[in-house]
Amino acid sequence: MKHHPLILILLGPPGVGKGTQATLLSKHLHIPHISTGDIFRDNIKRETPLGKQTKALIERGELVPDTIVDAIVFDRIKAKDCLQGYLLDGYPRTKSQAIALEGLIGSSAHVVNYSLDDATIVQRLSGRLTCSHCGLSFHKIFHPPKKALTCDHCQHPLVQRKDDEEATVLARLDTYRKQTAPLIEFYTKKGQLTTVPCKGSIEEILNTSLKLLNL
Repeated sequence: MKHHPLILILLGPPGVGKGTQATLLSKHLHIPHISTGDIFRDNIKRETPLGKQTKALIERGELVPDTIVDAIVFDRIKAKDCLQGYLLDGYPRTKSQAIALEGLIGSSAHVVNYSLDDATIVQRLSGRLTCSHCGLSFHKIFHPPKKALTCDHCQHPLVQRKDDEEATVLARLDTYRKQTAPLIEFYTKKGQLTTVPCKGSIEEILNTSLKLLNL
């Protein structure tokens, strides 16, 4: 009997805690966590042509064109460590990306839709602070630094990322709704979608995800 790789696709608006859940699911299920955000941030840091192009788009709260994203993801999932399965975080983001992915892997993926109300998302994201030196994250309300605007770890200044400012957060939510919400309908019609409400602790959300996916 042919073994099918375990493929998970995580959907959900920015600030829903998708990245945290992706890391936990990846460890629990022993499959690589593929984050388009991480791939882009790595390119931005190294100032590659792709990095420069994506940085300008991200700072305006816009999405990177499908053709670029598809090429990056398809190249990554062909790697050896993806033979047993993988978890996609931040991809697909548009219906055309979903159709392109289905053309490559069929419709065997489990799709998890993490849901949370806008007011909570804005509070979460616009309060986020990042260390300008080591990249450690803090939060004005939920995880404040010991000393105001100073990293606990390396004592460098904490800054608010451009894409965490309230106006940009609202623009990101609007972009998400227009371009990503149709995916929910797309995967629901195919019977692949499971919605997980992001209420309770990180562990409770993980357990709910595993239970609803029968994993």
